[in-house]
Amino acid sequence: MNTTVTVGLAIGALVVLVAAVALRVADRIGLPSLLLYLALGVALGESGPGSVEFDDVELTQTLGVAALVVILAEGGLTTRWSDVRRAVGPGIALATVGVVVSVGVVAAVGVWLLGFSWGFALLVGAVVSSTDAAAVFATLRRLPLPRRMAAALEMESGLNDAPVILLVLAMSEQLTGGVTHPWYLVVAEVVGELAGGSVIGLGIGVAGAWLLRRAALPLVGFYPLATLALCVLAFATADLAHASGFVAVYLCGLVLGNAALPHRAGTIGFAEGMASLAQIGLFVLLGLLVSPSRLGDAVLPALLIGLALLLLARPLSVLASLAWFRMPWSQQAFISWAGLRGAVPIVFATFPIAAQVPDATRVFDIVFVVVVVFTVVQGWSLPAVARLLRIGTPITPRDIDVESAPLDELGAELMQLRVPETSRLHGVYLPELRLPEDAAVVLVVRDGRPFVPDRSTRLMRGDQALLVSARGSRREAERRLRAVSRAGRLATWRGERGEPSETD
Repeated sequence: MNTTVTVGLAIGALVVLVAAVALRVADRIGLPSLLLYLALGVALGESGPGSVEFDDVELTQTLGVAALVVILAEGGLTTRWSDVRRAVGPGIALATVGVVVSVGVVAAVGVWLLGFSWGFALLVGAVVSSTDAAAVFATLRRLPLPRRMAAALEMESGLNDAPVILLVLAMSEQLTGGVTHPWYLVVAEVVGELAGGSVIGLGIGVAGAWLLRRAALPLVGFYPLATLALCVLAFATADLAHASGFVAVYLCGLVLGNAALPHRAGTIGFAEGMASLAQIGLFVLLGLLVSPSRLGDAVLPALLIGLALLLLARPLSVLASLAWFRMPWSQQAFISWAGLRGAVPIVFATFPIAAQVPDATRVFDIVFVVVVVFTVVQGWSLPAVARLLRIGTPITPRDIDVESAPLDELGAELMQLRVPETSRLHGVYLPELRLPEDAAVVLVVRDGRPFVPDRSTRLMRGDQALLVSARGSRREAERRLRAVSRAGRLATWRGERGEPSETD
């Protein structure tokens, strides 16, 4: 067997294991894990003890885009539509209007304080204007924040990659002497690609959900693979159609993640694992690519650009985006502070290098320093900022996890659910669930001991239960379970849809 391949596999396995341990350490000390992954890549690089020489920008760009596809797919799959539907407007505004304002403000600071040309300054502003989906998802979902506000940030991070990459490519083409187009044609192209990506992503998501619900795959493990493959297909189809692949993959994942798919819990777990692996590989690869000896010259401009982004560009972009939406000032202030950067700007910084833009390595170095320094500042401070602004919310009843599997020969569905600690299913008698007539709880596992329930059985925290329903009643049974989990046994009287009102 090829020794090089064997050594490569061993190094890759060790990197993943070390990164997994680093994630645990990062959680304990409150340090964003991406910094540890970047540090691991730098340590393996030519300036570290690893002494690995790596300068293939095109390979980094290709693998970086592939990793972002997986990360965005996981973001869509794990986002609940019930959380984001009220944040669609703010999220889209932040991902479009916010990007334009941020790019303009950062570019102006680069011209006036650092002496950049307008073209170079606009390129730097475009690269740093995109928030990072992996950083936002990982950080915000651990904080007790108002759902609409957190959902707006998540939707922004899932959608703003698309307009930013188009701006980066347009500016790179202009700086290399390529054919330039009037600004209104560039705007029309951006709008067209976003619209095309949206249509393709939603279309493949809906078609894929229909197919997965009706196709009995031979192995349970094929469902997660098929779901992720549909998301990748959405990206590839949109990209080949000259539409936005990043928008397509995120929206496809959002549709599939909120569809009543078989083995949903297993699919989500698989997507989360693949996204974590993509993040580890991406950050280590970017750490390998950087040359620490060059970073000294980038510190001062990076600090100025980072401060301008954090204290001026981001607040103005949030104000311009959310002025038309009823969102409290305290939440807008938090959104201004929570525009986390991560791997995405660093990946986008490789595009000018690949396009041979003059002084492109300076863009990469500046962006790298901005990400490292301000990820530390913002990542550590978010809980304190939330407390200072008094926007932390009490722990709300968690939605239940329902996993289903088709029983094809019986025309039925087998569902498994777990009662979370904060669920209002606790103490509810089974008849109070008011499940459809052709659905029933057939087994309850409590403290590791299974038993067959009767009408006097009450669900308790930590219970796991198996339900069987006719195929046509599965969605109604799950809807009822989720309604009671959120609102308690009186959910029926609080709304036909079983969705109690929530504070923003």
